[in-house]
Amino acid sequence: MTAAIEGRNTKRRNADRVSHLVNPGTTIYAGTLIALLTAGGNAVPGGTAASGSAVGVAEETVVGNGTNRVEATRDSAFQFANSAAADLITRADIGSTAFIVDDQTVAKTDNSAARKAAGKIIDVDAGGVWVLVG
Repeated sequence: MTAAIEGRNTKRRNADRVSHLVNPGTTIYAGTLIALLTAGGNAVPGGTAASGSAVGVAEETVVGNGTNRVEATRDSAFQFANSAAADLITRADIGSTAFIVDDQTVAKTDNSAARKAAGKIIDVDAGGVWVLVG
């Protein structure tokens, strides 16, 4: 495609809620991080091997059967459990990227590229880490 030489009607849609096909045999629980498998693009729990960065947080629990979809909410801050020891996220990390440990836990480091991004850290409190997902 060449560059535009006049105005165009560009399609638009809200992106704060997106539906994804759930990988068959996979259960995604409400309120947990969702990632997509890099090979086929189906939704799996965050932290699953061969998956990418977080695409949202599940609005409901869904068991994949080949046709089920999960609604992923994104572009909001969600609170997740904090990792421990050297991977513990502190207030000094606000503004940095949080990395997925599992579908409900985030960490400070990517563990030598083994972990994918959950989103941007916006706050840390006694309840956990607030992450802007999406």
